[in-house]
Amino acid sequence: MSTQEYIESGILELYVYGKLNDSEMEEVYKMAVQQEEIKKEIIEIEKAMIYLSGSVAPRLSGKNYETIKQNIFGNEPKVIELQPETKPKSGWLGYVGWAAAVIFLAGGGYLFQQWNTGKQTIVNIETENTKLKQNKLDLELQLKADEETLAFLRDPKNTIVPLAGQEVSPTSYAKVYWNQETHTVYVDGAGLPEPPEGYVYQVWALKLNPLTPLSIGLLDDFTGDNKRIFAVDNVVEAEAFGITLEPAGGSATPTLEQLYTLGKV
Repeated sequence: MSTQEYIESGILELYVYGKLNDSEMEEVYKMAVQQEEIKKEIIEIEKAMIYLSGSVAPRLSGKNYETIKQNIFGNEPKVIELQPETKPKSGWLGYVGWAAAVIFLAGGGYLFQQWNTGKQTIVNIETENTKLKQNKLDLELQLKADEETLAFLRDPKNTIVPLAGQEVSPTSYAKVYWNQETHTVYVDGAGLPEPPEGYVYQVWALKLNPLTPLSIGLLDDFTGDNKRIFAVDNVVEAEAFGITLEPAGGSATPTLEQLYTLGKV
């Protein structure tokens, strides 16, 4: 175990509090004699304990406090440094003194814990409020998007193109909403089965003579969108629309063997 690990293990605090047995006290004493860093750490712990003991002690009148302080420390608080020829003692009087200090420290620790718990509770509440505000904003944005989508689908100027199932999936169907004035296109994919893992549906605007496909978008997050209404790229000209199943990320040209739905304008 390194010197730093030995210091961080907590054994030096127990040494100062007098909570070790004789053999353990002897071991720490030898380590302190041999290593200046450990000796300094013990002295710092003693100083901190004296300070904390005074700061968390029960309130006393100034007169009583000074009397007790005078009896314990004399004129000035003293920190007893370890000397090579001085061995630690574990008599009962020492234990009583350190036990009192431990009680004082425990009281301070309890107050600190209560304060820290209250502080953490405030942080948790603030975090929860932030999440609620963000959720509210997300819901408002989603509601606005749904209202815009619904308004578009109800526009009488739309051309509605039904897409029927093809050989690979005869029971599939879809619907394209195309506004030829704004060139906006929405796809209703409710009649398509969930794509296999690693695949995605890709939508094509087609010119038929000669056959010229133009990719206008992917139906991403197909399983996560319960409504399965998707906005895709605008289309200026089209004679038909089709949907194929392609590897994730889409393809440059449609895989006709995986043509799920097709419909003429």
